[in-house]
Amino acid sequence: MVINDRVDVALAVKADGVHLGQTDMSVRDAQRLLPAGSIIGVSCNNVEHIKQAIEDGVDYVGIGAVYGTQTKKLSQPIIGVRGVGRMLALLDDDRFSGGIKSTNLLRTLHGVVSTTGHPLDGIAVVSDIVASREPEAATRTLSTIFKEFQSNFKGESLGLEIVSKQDVSPLTHDDILDGVYKLVQEIRKLNPLVHQITNTVVATQSANVTLAAGASPIMATEPLEMDDMSRICGALLVNIGTMRADTLEAMLIAGESANKYQKPIVFDPVGVGASAFRKANVNTLLNHWQASVIKANAGEIAVLAENSEVLSKGVDSVGSGFRDPALVVKSLAKRERCVIVLTGATDYISDGVNVVSLANGRDVLGQITGSGCILGSCIASYCATAASLSRKDPQQHNGTVFRGDMFTAAIAGVLVLTVAAEVATERSDVHGPGTFLPGLIDTLWTLTPEQVRSRAKLSILTS
Repeated sequence: MVINDRVDVALAVKADGVHLGQTDMSVRDAQRLLPAGSIIGVSCNNVEHIKQAIEDGVDYVGIGAVYGTQTKKLSQPIIGVRGVGRMLALLDDDRFSGGIKSTNLLRTLHGVVSTTGHPLDGIAVVSDIVASREPEAATRTLSTIFKEFQSNFKGESLGLEIVSKQDVSPLTHDDILDGVYKLVQEIRKLNPLVHQITNTVVATQSANVTLAAGASPIMATEPLEMDDMSRICGALLVNIGTMRADTLEAMLIAGESANKYQKPIVFDPVGVGASAFRKANVNTLLNHWQASVIKANAGEIAVLAENSEVLSKGVDSVGSGFRDPALVVKSLAKRERCVIVLTGATDYISDGVNVVSLANGRDVLGQITGSGCILGSCIASYCATAASLSRKDPQQHNGTVFRGDMFTAAIAGVLVLTVAAEVATERSDVHGPGTFLPGLIDTLWTLTPEQVRSRAKLSILTS
């Protein structure tokens, strides 16, 4: 038994130890007063707290608060899921508390794995148990979620085996293109439903591209129907291009529900560096739910990665790009625990283990409004296809926030659109941006797996 805050109570009842907050008795004083071998844990809210706890020789730390909590008034800022992962790299043993409940536990466990591959060793939960009418059942549910995550986690691959199933042995060029071929072959048979909360400027184009690729779009934004949409869809696309304060609620609910139903989320943080409003809301979204794929241009990736090499101008990038784009996407994929797609003249894709570059496409893609947005729709369509195929696979397990090979799906989405752009520009009726867009949609409609495979300019990189 470990007593919270009170060393005197721990001594009086001969408890096994005590858990201390930052405003409680110091660790050194507690060590002096408690019997030898007593357990001492401490709450930490930032890296400096962690370093001090290590120096003091505590037995464990509690990191939080990760979410808002009604259990107590918080004296420290909420650090969010993504903040926990950065702190875990300093630790060997850990746990955390602060707003954890059954509905966000799996997303939290997935998202807080550190860049060194360190998962959580335990959780602390209060209200989800004590406020339940059936606390034993609530505890059992939490325990089941935690154990299923642990059974599905592989430290040597940073836990990204739920992103790419091929991380056990090195990927080959043929491995990837075989996977892409199968997805392009299957998408029209499966016709997956793709829920899109997207840029209103290009909503029609996005829907048409989704249809032409072989999937089915639904462009719903009402918060009251988000859970239903996530339950029936194959994947969710969240694009903040024309985000408003009243659409944030829909995005939050849709993403949380998608995680609950193990549906992939493709996130497009359009112009994240353009305003404090966008940046704050992107942080809120990524802390609230777990993305499967983040697709962004160099300026947007730079903001997410806190990298000053590339600047942004509105929704566009400024400058010559990253010195080592492969390293940037691989590092960000590890940190965000998802596939990263960096778009540009050459596209770079990483799941945190593997990195590929794709050199397909035509300059005219950049001359039509929303080419990046329709790419998001294309990627989401193939993520939905991959997820649908994985549900037929008896080897898939619970304990994940999404299913399917998202790495190959992201590659497929990029290749299909960029190869279609190449084929479209070869049409006799395409003369410029105005005729290119309908030509692109027509080409997507007739594009074959053989065309995608034969034209793919794919390289496997090391970084």
